Amino acid sequence: MTLDDFFAETRGEIAAQMSDGAPFGELVFSDVVMQHLADAGMTFDPVVCHFQGKIANANLRLSGYAMSEDADQLDLFVSLYEGFESLSPIPDQDIKTAAAQCVRFLDLCAEGRIAEKLDPSSDVHSLALTIREIYDGLEQVRVYILTDGVAKSKSFQSRNVGGKLVKLEVMDIERLFRHRSEGKPRDELVVDFTDVSGSPLPCVFVPGETGDYDYALTAIPGEALRFVYEKFGPRLLEANVRSFLSVKAKGVNAGLQSTLRNAPERFMAYNNGIVLVADEMLLDRTADGSPGIAWLRGMQIVNGGQTTASIFFAKKKYADTDLSKVRVPAKIIVMKEQDPAKEEALVSDISRYANSQNAVRQSDLSANKPFHVDIERLSLSVYCPDGIGRWFYERAAGSYNTLLARDGTSPAKLRALKESVPPSRKITKTELAKYAVAWGGNADVVSLGAQKCFDRFMAGMADMEAKGTAFTPDVVYYKDVVSKALLFKAVHKTARPLVPAFLANVAAYTVAVISQTYGEAFNLERIWNKQGISPQLVKQIEIWAREVNDRLHETAKGKMISEWAKRPECRDAMFSQPFSSPSADIPEAL
Repeated sequence: MTLDDFFAETRGEIAAQMSDGAPFGELVFSDVVMQHLADAGMTFDPVVCHFQGKIANANLRLSGYAMSEDADQLDLFVSLYEGFESLSPIPDQDIKTAAAQCVRFLDLCAEGRIAEKLDPSSDVHSLALTIREIYDGLEQVRVYILTDGVAKSKSFQSRNVGGKLVKLEVMDIERLFRHRSEGKPRDELVVDFTDVSGSPLPCVFVPGETGDYDYALTAIPGEALRFVYEKFGPRLLEANVRSFLSVKAKGVNAGLQSTLRNAPERFMAYNNGIVLVADEMLLDRTADGSPGIAWLRGMQIVNGGQTTASIFFAKKKYADTDLSKVRVPAKIIVMKEQDPAKEEALVSDISRYANSQNAVRQSDLSANKPFHVDIERLSLSVYCPDGIGRWFYERAAGSYNTLLARDGTSPAKLRALKESVPPSRKITKTELAKYAVAWGGNADVVSLGAQKCFDRFMAGMADMEAKGTAFTPDVVYYKDVVSKALLFKAVHKTARPLVPAFLANVAAYTVAVISQTYGEAFNLERIWNKQGISPQLVKQIEIWAREVNDRLHETAKGKMISEWAKRPECRDAMFSQPFSSPSADIPEAL
């Protein structure tokens, strides 16, 4: 797929969502890009939050936000969506203007000068209050500028807001294409050890015998590892272990802290080291002529994330920590596999086996591969009732685009392929978890965000396996998965024009209402056969979606809705009293 193809596909995706009731292309574009950033580990659970206006003689602009679970890291997003019909450059000045408007919004929130001028019932009012409350404790603040144009400059100088350094990053259509088409956002994780450490890292290099990887052993300076984590953050951690470590690794391990503070020169002797994968490695000569690692591209940690994060946070907490004497043993596996699915499987296996002696559970590594392989197999063999089209389960990131590139070798073949397996019939691993968990009534878990919801889903699968109650997905289960996807999408589409904000939360809780109301009596098979829901159910969803939205606001009692919706107390409060009785003529319930 070329950049032009990707651009056309993105325009089509936005147009399709707008035809489904989305009010503004800018909001759809923002949602698509923010969710991608979350999937790539570049941000947290994002929330679309549109605001544009003039306050205190300043033009302000915001498209969304995301904050860490501990409320110590904040990302703001501002969208420059121009609705371009073809690839077009976006002037740097436009990017600077949008960034300045978002930074000014942040500044006014931090100073507490904006909330009283906003509608108290709006989501941006809640955000402004929250930013004022947490700002002093924030350790990281970033502003992302999202655009469907091609930016000349991808990064801009950081700004100082209220004594905190605010990083600016640009995600343009070109950068988004690299991420989504290749399925490897780690391509951007480039570390030049000649710059970071002053010289190549001495290493032992072992060429691979099987052709799918090479191997190297080295020792990484503690300061270099701290710098790399500061620059890339959780993106440095392989996706399967990221969610487990992103919170737990923040507390500096007592043993690591003691060694770093009192005996840094012993760190290499005491520590087990880290395991990295990389897409490319450049070898050079060190000062004494021995082989050394000059730089790594696509560097990602699959084991040792807590060690890395602890070094970073120890230095952050205790500025006098001397990292100059710290060395961290490292094993580096350089990937050479060309097939994305096989590479993803190899990285996952490396992560799983490298972590097998640690406290990281197999469920934390999303290691129940047979389940996902079985779902993928079923998606390739089970056709829709028309006998022509089918759904696609994207087990490996980017595999849908790989399918289009591999089998759509001519315009006619590509068109036919997209007709039989359109993007709207693609289900990712995190989406499958979302549909299943929402149907299970746990809308609070869905509201935690895609990755955390997926982790909970896989933990449940692991528990079933441990109890001997694991199952192999069959055709009936697969069709139910698709039916739940169709239902969730229909709820999302129906609720979109009815609620001004927090659509994701309203949709999840509305699906939970349907599940709790009907239970086993609900006919998922009918949805599969019709590949959609009935008009009668749509009308009922409209009623329940409004009730869910009202009850979310009532029970929140001034709390931020997107945060309140994540709590079990919210789920309990939402279902503490019944919702209105459904109509008696809904075909799915007959």
